[in-house]
Amino acid sequence: METTRHFVATVYVVHDGATALHEHAKLGMWLPPGGHIEREELPHKAALRETQEELGLSVELVAPTGELQSETARSIPRPQQFLLEDIDSIGDEVAHQHVDFVYYGRADSRDIDPGADEAPASAWEWLTPDQLQARADQFPDDVVTAGQRAIETVGRIRGDSTET
Repeated sequence: METTRHFVATVYVVHDGATALHEHAKLGMWLPPGGHIEREELPHKAALRETQEELGLSVELVAPTGELQSETARSIPRPQQFLLEDIDSIGDEVAHQHVDFVYYGRADSRDIDPGADEAPASAWEWLTPDQLQARADQFPDDVVTAGQRAIETVGRIRGDSTET
């Protein structure tokens, strides 16, 4: 059986020492904003678009950019992680996977205002590192770890405390 792979982008949006998650209706798990990268999009642009659609927030990605540049090539913002995620299986074989470009983003507020076709603002929760850890049994392990790292990374860059 052939495994189908799709490219997706995810953003752990951070504001004031917490990151936003919601229980994804289709997948039945708690996740940050994100989704499929459109054919014409670059991964970091898809990350920004998905965040705007799902949260109604503009974010600044905390993403290193390489220094290589030429007439035909240039560096783009790099994700904090690349993940290969198993989505569907048939028997013992993985049928569908996501190649996930995982970014961290800094938001100026927690005022969630999602697009019309998105989960309502009330579905989203802002969680601190301690809250992520305390509820770790509700979240995939990678979501807890990446959420905590995002909060720490954004806090370190801003000079904020990530203590709760």
